[in-house]
Amino acid sequence: MNKSNKIFHQLNSLSTEKRNKKSMKIDISSVKDILSTINNEDKKVVFAVSKELPQIEEAVKLVVESFKNNGRLIYVGAGTSGRLGILDATECPPTFGTNPRTVQGIIAGGKSAVLRSQEGAEDDIKAAIRDLQKVHPTSNDVICGIAASMRTPYVMAAIIEAKKLHAKTILVTTNPRRLLSRPEMRNLKNNLDVSICVDVGPEVLAGSTRMKSGTAQKMVLNMITTTAMIRLGKVYENMMVDLKMNSKKLEERAKRVVMTVTNVDYETATHYLAKAGGHVKTAIVMIKRNVTATQARILLKNTNGFVRTAIEE
Repeated sequence: MNKSNKIFHQLNSLSTEKRNKKSMKIDISSVKDILSTINNEDKKVVFAVSKELPQIEEAVKLVVESFKNNGRLIYVGAGTSGRLGILDATECPPTFGTNPRTVQGIIAGGKSAVLRSQEGAEDDIKAAIRDLQKVHPTSNDVICGIAASMRTPYVMAAIIEAKKLHAKTILVTTNPRRLLSRPEMRNLKNNLDVSICVDVGPEVLAGSTRMKSGTAQKMVLNMITTTAMIRLGKVYENMMVDLKMNSKKLEERAKRVVMTVTNVDYETATHYLAKAGGHVKTAIVMIKRNVTATQARILLKNTNGFVRTAIEE
């Protein structure tokens, strides 16, 4: 079997490449019916993700342990999958006050592929190894490959290389787990610590994995990083308390968080945030415990940054 035939048969086995019986007449449907079909298929994604919660939990535990050891979460993907990884990584610093190095994204084709599709880049195994080696993975890091099809060569190569470098490895895919047992997937399977296989079924447009698959991947990545950050004390009650005041919007959001948590007025929240150097956690502890900024920082340090514990200690 030549390479082209091999790829053809691999694609033929993927649920995301199959034709969806619910959308067979979508080309002659009204706008209303097209939208209804897409919406009804999208509703299935949440249920499909829920089936993978045990595996997502395993992934979160790996990521939390990595962060506690000054490690990183590094996403690797191609096309839509790669862009979703970069999106999640980019949103962590303003949301949770993390260092940009903590969560990173690598995309096949490099930065230019974020804005303009470079589909052929997903087949470049040498580039995957080279791109991963540039970030110098260690045993403290977690490499999370994102590939709707499961078989993306760039992602597979990066995961296998990551395991050689003793990093922990995760795969987020939207095809059924049973496919990992196929002979051509054995090497990938043997190099995975966690596989998250959200079986979304056939897309509305056969093979268009920017649809249900993209939605599922976005949900999973959100769940991994958000849960990990919560477990690291970056949330108090259900509010972001480690956000960076890097814009007017975030400045006002910080004030609103302090006001909501401590029941002080706008001027008081502004005053305490200034004394806390713009650090929301510090301002909250200052108000709640009636202490100075220095004392609040010590309390937070002693409780590993958990606001609730610092307040109640």
